[in-house]
Amino acid sequence: MNTWLKKFSILALAVGPGLPVLGEVPKAASTNSVSALSVFVMPASARDGRDPFFPESSRPYESSLTITNQPQAILLTIKGLSVEHGRAMVIINNHTFAVGDEGDVLTGSKRVHLRLVEIRAGTAVIEVNGSRRELHIATK
Repeated sequence: MNTWLKKFSILALAVGPGLPVLGEVPKAASTNSVSALSVFVMPASARDGRDPFFPESSRPYESSLTITNQPQAILLTIKGLSVEHGRAMVIINNHTFAVGDEGDVLTGSKRVHLRLVEIRAGTAVIEVNGSRRELHIATK
């Protein structure tokens, strides 16, 4: 017998039971396997855990802070009134508006979009975030 064939037969006998036989249907894996579920809990403080990619970051703990959503008072003042070519205009927080004009106005730390609805004697009616307000024209 050929030496190559002898080595192959010895190897086949040693591994034998693990190899499938031709025509045999392989046994299916157990259907009762349970998949692993990963659960991540956001830490409430630095003692509870930290971000492994940004260990010095305070971002994971910011969501546990209480945020109060109190509307801030919008400070709008009329700085001036003028009539040009028969058209009245007011200056609100350094931005000039005629009746019907819309624009963004800086109020302290944020921008407010407003529309000038009407100019009356001593007041200007504006619309901010869907609500109407009257601003009094300051006299010096």
